[in-house]
Amino acid sequence: MTPSSPDDSSPLILGAVAYDPKVVTIWDGFQHYFRSRGLAFDYVLYSSYERQVEAHLRGHLHVAWNSPLAWLQTEQAAQRLGRRAEAICMRDTDRDLRSVILVRSGDGIESVDGLRHRIVAVGARDSPQATLIPLNDLADRGLTADRDFQVKAFDVLVGKHGDHIGGERDAVRALLRGEADAACILDANHLAFAREGTIPGASTRVLAQTPAFDHCNFTVLEGDRAEQVGWFRDLLMGMSYGDAEVRPLLDLEGLKQWLPGRVSGYLPLSAAVARFGTIDTFVTRLQSECA
Repeated sequence: MTPSSPDDSSPLILGAVAYDPKVVTIWDGFQHYFRSRGLAFDYVLYSSYERQVEAHLRGHLHVAWNSPLAWLQTEQAAQRLGRRAEAICMRDTDRDLRSVILVRSGDGIESVDGLRHRIVAVGARDSPQATLIPLNDLADRGLTADRDFQVKAFDVLVGKHGDHIGGERDAVRALLRGEADAACILDANHLAFAREGTIPGASTRVLAQTPAFDHCNFTVLEGDRAEQVGWFRDLLMGMSYGDAEVRPLLDLEGLKQWLPGRVSGYLPLSAAVARFGTIDTFVTRLQSECA
């Protein structure tokens, strides 16, 4: 495929959030991959998802590597502006995730109702996996935060939407020190924390798990650089884990295969956002400023 117009010969700009130094290595690698296959491509890093979403709505970038919360922010703001956001691609590891509510082994808490009048540790307040979805799940089970139990939040790098998992690690440590009675974390991080020794063997157990949900996606606004976006998506979908050139990039980004984007997996987070009013003020401001 070759660019069909002068506009399409300028780089396709991707936005990503700098939640970790490895992000530069990741996108430098993808930049080389796309350019070596003829796609003019560049990227811009943002300090927060809110800055990235705003830049996308203002036309400063064409594709956004969005957290699930940033996807909802973009989708709702675009809709209010008479536009349509699309999730075009996601990792195989972004689908069907769950968060768990951990308690200490032998503490006598046998059901979610046993958390009543207790302390529940969570991650950053804007973390879908360690705060919003678990607290919404507890509310669905009849326990309302700050009424039926106390929330102990670990606001590590707010604006990164929980991509920096330090808040989850801190929540687990608070549980192990006896400063909290439960901790909410992503199930995959539960396994990772056990491997790294943050959670000693048999020290905790899973009290409950949330419904399945999806995580990140590449987001575009309908009609924006459509030909280049299609080319970008085709190159992603054509990546093979069996390719020695590609495998290190996929390992850094934590996947084995790119899959088509879907939005059905954001329903649990959407319900949480609606219940807690998490993005209302931000979306209203964007609607006003970008109209």
